[in-house]
Amino acid sequence: MTVTPSTRPLTEHERALALWMLEHGKPEALQYIEQLARAEATSWRCVCGCASFNFKVTGKPEAPAGVNILGDYVVGEADDCFGIFIYQSEGILSGVEVYSLAADAAQTLPRPDQLRPANFEAVQTVSTPRDDA
Repeated sequence: MTVTPSTRPLTEHERALALWMLEHGKPEALQYIEQLARAEATSWRCVCGCASFNFKVTGKPEAPAGVNILGDYVVGEADDCFGIFIYQSEGILSGVEVYSLAADAAQTLPRPDQLRPANFEAVQTVSTPRDDA
């Protein structure tokens, strides 16, 4: 039996943060702003105590398992930083995940002005043409 978690309205801070993350994320993230307007937070809480939360979008089924990151950000510096990303699964806005890097994952959500893009893409090797002359 599947139990659907209860929901509550997003706080003003949660909504503003999620909107900022979508507006500054991958190009496809913009299409999820309409879903955010109809989203609530579920009662789910991470066992580690971090500030992560899941969405339930009115008019959509519960998001299936899976993560497709729409925007990934870092907060803090050097040995005192953590990450946060917003994601979807199979076209349904799914949640905001707060994760540890050098510091424990935050138990409160950061302000949008504290976020900077995470650049965890694989480093691309650039080859230069050989001079065989």
